[in-house]
Amino acid sequence: MNKRVQFMDWGLVDYQEAWDRQEEIFTKTVAVKNENRINGTTDSTPNHLIFTEHPHVYTLGKSGHEEYLLLDEVGLKEKNASFYKINRGGDITYHGPGQIVGYPILDLDNFFTDIHLYLRMLEEAIIRTCGEYGIQAGRYEGFTGVWIDADNDKARKICAMGVRASRWVTMHGFAFNVNTDLNYFGNIIPCGIDDKDVTSLERELGHKLDMDGVKSKLKGHIADLFQMELL
Repeated sequence: MNKRVQFMDWGLVDYQEAWDRQEEIFTKTVAVKNENRINGTTDSTPNHLIFTEHPHVYTLGKSGHEEYLLLDEVGLKEKNASFYKINRGGDITYHGPGQIVGYPILDLDNFFTDIHLYLRMLEEAIIRTCGEYGIQAGRYEGFTGVWIDADNDKARKICAMGVRASRWVTMHGFAFNVNTDLNYFGNIIPCGIDDKDVTSLERELGHKLDMDGVKSKLKGHIADLFQMELL
C-alpha cells in the first residue's frame, strides 16, 4: 500500500478550474487501478491532498435541491457569486475566501476501504484542529460535517462535507470555515438544514486567524489520522 501523499496548496482558484484539475487527477488515478486490474499489474496509485480557497460560489450535490438556492441569476450577479451543479454527495453549500476547502484524492485501497470511516476521519481532523484553538467541536447525529454545541439548540456547523468515490478513489471533500463571510450562507438553506446556524473560527474566537497556521495544524492532523507520509 502506498501511503505517500502529494500535498498541494492551490491558493485562491476559480471553482470550475479547481473541479477540472481534480477530475484530471481523479481520472488518472482510476486509470492506474483499471490498468492493474486488466493487466494483472501492481503499479502503485498516487494520492493527493489539496487545500484551496474559492471566489464566492454555491455548489449543489447530485442529490440536492435547487430550490435551496435563494438567489436567481440577478441575485447571484449582485453577490458576485457563481453556481454549479456538481457530482458529489450532499446538498447545497457555499465556498468563499477565508474558507479552507480540502480535496483529498486518495485511493482508499492504500488506507482502508470504508467510506463512512473516511468521512469520520476527516471530521476528526477538523475536530482536533478546532480543539487546538480551544473550541470543543463534534458531530451531530444523523448529519455529516463538524458542529459546535451539537447537543443543544445552539448547534452551529463549522465544516461541511461532500465526497464522491469510484473504485475507492475519492474526490471533493470538506469546507472548513475559518475567516469566512458567513453572510453568504444567508442566501441558501445550507445542506438543506433550515433551523441550524453556521459558524467559523473567526466568529467563535472573535478575531481573524492566520490561514497558513490553521492549514498547518489541519494538514498535520489529517496526516496523523490516515498515517500518511506527506510529500
